[in-house]
Amino acid sequence: MLVNPLAKLSAKYGASMASRLALALALMLGPGAAWAAPPARLLLLGDSLMSGYGLAPEAGFAQNLARALAKAGHAVSLIEGAVSGDTVSGGRQRLDWVLAERPTHAIVCLGGNDGLRGLDPQRSEADLDAIVGRLRAAGIPVLLAGMRAPPNLGRDYGARFAGAYERVRVKHGVALYPFFLDGVAADPAFNQADGIHPNARGIERIVERILPHVVTLLGQGG
Repeated sequence: MLVNPLAKLSAKYGASMASRLALALALMLGPGAAWAAPPARLLLLGDSLMSGYGLAPEAGFAQNLARALAKAGHAVSLIEGAVSGDTVSGGRQRLDWVLAERPTHAIVCLGGNDGLRGLDPQRSEADLDAIVGRLRAAGIPVLLAGMRAPPNLGRDYGARFAGAYERVRVKHGVALYPFFLDGVAADPAFNQADGIHPNARGIERIVERILPHVVTLLGQGG
């Protein structure tokens, strides 16, 4: 199958010349030729929950998601941009690096470490806003995966923490998966001994629940 080179031609020669070159190529190839869309390049921007902390390489979130998407018939190239211990601020600082990988879509799951450290939700929200805003400005559809603050930090902190994701969602018009650890958090059967990081079964459950939202994301253009 041929990958459509029109975008690269446009960047090098300009839209008008690119169109003429593409037409000439089509005439040479004949009526039976068809363009194949390149696979989506899905960025996973997150922390240890996405990076597979404490798990065998094949049991991490990225690997499970890749298998699930392939089984569902979606050709996707994953860009693993998850770093254990990262905060929202850290994710923001790494944004230039991950954007250099030319993602077409992105899942952003940051904030868990902000909550564990009791960081100011207003600052975390500002960094999250900057990340999502930058991705959207680059024409990249985003699925924002929310987190929850530990209950010991109090109801007020928890409300401000959770509200940050909703406000960023509304501001930038992106999809929100309210809680990345839905169905897994606080259940020993799905977590490692630390009670924080999902075990292999937990990752499988996360992927199963978030998969329909990821498929919807991949159906969106910039």
